Amino acid sequence: MTERSRGLPSPSQVIELLAGEFARAGYEIEDVTIAETMRPPRITIVADGDTPLDLDAVAELSRIASDLLDTVEVAESEYVLEVSSPGVERPLTTEKHFLRNRARLVDIDLADGSTIIGRIAGMADGVVSLVVRGPKPHQLGVRELAFADITKAVVQVEFSPPNQRELELVTEAGT
Repeated sequence: MTERSRGLPSPSQVIELLAGEFARAGYEIEDVTIAETMRPPRITIVADGDTPLDLDAVAELSRIASDLLDTVEVAESEYVLEVSSPGVERPLTTEKHFLRNRARLVDIDLADGSTIIGRIAGMADGVVSLVVRGPKPHQLGVRELAFADITKAVVQVEFSPPNQRELELVTEAGT
C-alpha cells in the first residue's frame, strides 16, 4: 500500500483490502471516507447488502475491517473506525438499491420533471414496478417506470405501518 501524508490508506486502498472479506460476509462496500483532519482521524466504511445491516453484522464487519487494517503499516497509529449502513437519506442510484428496498415507499423524480410516490414492488430488465395510489381514496395500481427515466429516488421514512392492500399488490406485482 502507498502511504498517504498522514499515513492512512486511501479510500480505494481500504476498498481493495476489505472488499473480498465483506463480500464473503454478504455485504458490499458502498463508500469509504477518510477524515484525516479529525483528531483522532476517522475511517468510515458504508456497507450494504441483500440482508439488512443490523448491529451484529456491523460488529462483525467492524472486527473484519479492524483486523485487516491492523495488518497494514500506517504512520498514524490511532484512528477511529466506523462501519455503517447507507441510511435512508441515500438516493437509490442502482438497480440493486431498488431490489434491496422492495416494499419501501419511495419518492421518485423523473426525467420529464414529474414526481411519483409509490411502494417498490420489483425491479427487472431495467424496469421498476411501483404500487401507486390512484386519484380516488383506496384506489391502488401498479405503474412501471424505466430505470433510465429516473433522475432521483429516495426512500421515505414511514411512521405507521403500510396499508395491507399495498403490501399485497407489492407481492403480486413483484412476482
